[in-house]
Amino acid sequence: MAETGPFRPSASAVQLSGRLLCRSLAAAMASAAADAFLDPRADWWGVVWPAPWWLVGVTALAWAVLRAREKAHRPPPRGSARGDWEQAA
Repeated sequence: MAETGPFRPSASAVQLSGRLLCRSLAAAMASAAADAFLDPRADWWGVVWPAPWWLVGVTALAWAVLRAREKAHRPPPRGSARGDWEQAA
């Protein structure tokens, strides 16, 4: 039986980095909403709330590099679609 879950062996680094990107973006939006609507006065909040936004930038860069690497190593489809494959790339 196939193992399920976010860290199953068949999940590629591109998929995992994409999931991390989506989740860090959600956390960044939630922290921005909390900052805007709740107006937290804690001293540490000014340091913590931008952290998810930095994580979004880092994971977006990692995902883009991994995705480009994955596409570069994938062979083009066979048949008449080769021209479409080269045009799309």
